[in-house]
Amino acid sequence: MEPRFFNPLADVRITRHNLPHWDQPGATYFVTFRLGDSLPATLLAAWKTERDAWLKARRAPLSAEDEHEYHRLFSARIDQWLDDGHGACILRHPQASDRVVEALRHFDAERYRLASWVVMPNHVHVCFVINATWRVEQVMHSWKRHAANEINRLMGKSGAVWQRDYFDRLVRNAEHLGRVCATSAVTR
Repeated sequence: MEPRFFNPLADVRITRHNLPHWDQPGATYFVTFRLGDSLPATLLAAWKTERDAWLKARRAPLSAEDEHEYHRLFSARIDQWLDDGHGACILRHPQASDRVVEALRHFDAERYRLASWVVMPNHVHVCFVINATWRVEQVMHSWKRHAANEINRLMGKSGAVWQRDYFDRLVRNAEHLGRVCATSAVTR
């Protein structure tokens, strides 16, 4: 599967959990998913309040300038908090991070084509091209379910491992692809 970038003229299916998710068949995505304890609730609640007020003051769809500002103000802050290493950071253990990589690789070249990924102590970044017959939420569910089952088995625990939602970005062009692949250390 060759990279296929976001097409603003094509249909986009938008779903919503806590965050909006844009789905375009066969597109290239950059996603971040995190452990359930990776962000303190107090930080996240204040961030959501500020973000919601900022979004309410603007009209959708966001202009390129507003989108840039949004990522500078809100996405960058989440990235920094994740990199600060909050929570138990169970993915720091090689056996746990190996389970995540196994989940990512399991359907590679079938449901998606991995471009790059990195497993951090409390979160994961993945860049991939999705097969047009699959949806991002299906792939995310598969990765998270499989990795959580294996991590729980490894740690002798049960229950939720991951935060329910995830951050996703449709990759816009080759330059954007280069930036996200540089963020995700392991590449094909």
